[in-house]
Amino acid sequence: MKTKFIVLIIMLIGAVSSAQTERERVIHTLNDYIEGSSYNKLELLESAFTENATLYLTVKGGEFKSLTPKEYVSFFKGGEPDSYNGRIGKILSVEVSGEIATAKVEILFTKSDWRYIDLFLLKKTDAGWKIISKTAAGQAGSNKRGDHILLIVSNAQYYGNTDLKTGNSFSEIVKAYATFSEAGYTVDFVSPNGGAIPVAYVDTSDDTSKKQLYNEDFMYAMKYTLSPSQVDPSKYKAVQYIGGGSAMFGVPENTAIQQIAMEVYEEHNGIISSVCHGSAGIVNLKKKDGSFLVAGKKVSGYPDAFEAKDRPHYDTFPFKITQTLESRGAIFTHGDRNTAYVETDGRLVTGQNWLSSRPVALKIIELLTISSNQ
Repeated sequence: MKTKFIVLIIMLIGAVSSAQTERERVIHTLNDYIEGSSYNKLELLESAFTENATLYLTVKGGEFKSLTPKEYVSFFKGGEPDSYNGRIGKILSVEVSGEIATAKVEILFTKSDWRYIDLFLLKKTDAGWKIISKTAAGQAGSNKRGDHILLIVSNAQYYGNTDLKTGNSFSEIVKAYATFSEAGYTVDFVSPNGGAIPVAYVDTSDDTSKKQLYNEDFMYAMKYTLSPSQVDPSKYKAVQYIGGGSAMFGVPENTAIQQIAMEVYEEHNGIISSVCHGSAGIVNLKKKDGSFLVAGKKVSGYPDAFEAKDRPHYDTFPFKITQTLESRGAIFTHGDRNTAYVETDGRLVTGQNWLSSRPVALKIIELLTISSNQ
């Protein structure tokens, strides 16, 4: 019986691994489509489709037509080959069902207020995954221009090596996500391992939380967070470390995430931010000269004085936030318990608790707006 159980586990793992591989192959095809259409790479663009694929699109003049891949590719012939044309593509979702798949891709333009949603039907063929059908809908008046914000989250489901469950603060995530999205920013997630993350403090009576909980694109992004190797730091205007109990584990010591944050900050003039226990993520950040990022800077986070020291989870913390930040040379400040409090020191923006999530995001947007107008 034990042997059969082990075999069953192996079969299940194999099935999951296979599904992940097929999804990755679909994404590869979609990325060929995105790169081909964004850089006028005609052969690459056409290779993403089957020869008999049908595209149902509204063309110039408002006429609704069915097009072949060659007819669609001809739209890009006027552009300079291998030259960026201002299109920005982002895969919003992929669903694989056996040998077919559906996908949704957002298309933005750097010099236009148009936003398109492309819907695809793909089929696994002898030549690999190919697009067999596409349609699209456009909407003018979008405030999105392709500027990105990176939210840093944790994969930790438990407090340390215990069986005490924890998660990323859902309320902090949704407040930050909604605030940045409303301002026109594209929000991505990164975690140490990539993939799905645990969440805590889900309040469906809160309008913002409820809205995002039923937002398919948002929940897809939470299910498929990026791994550090998938992140291009040059894309991001700011990073934000999300709080919750999970933030104390896996993230603070992750050197790959540290490198991403510091590259955004030092090489791309970006902003580093954190909220509540997310400030654990900034304690180990070092500048190129070897000094701690927080040295001599005013920072906030969840104060040691507010911790529930009599609770079992507190003993699992690998370090104390206030104490560690101060040992790195930070000037730690905070407000009253259960009130929003934000500390800004140059391009470092930190918040005391979950109530500070939206104010922190708004301060980041303010700083980015000032920077872009200079």
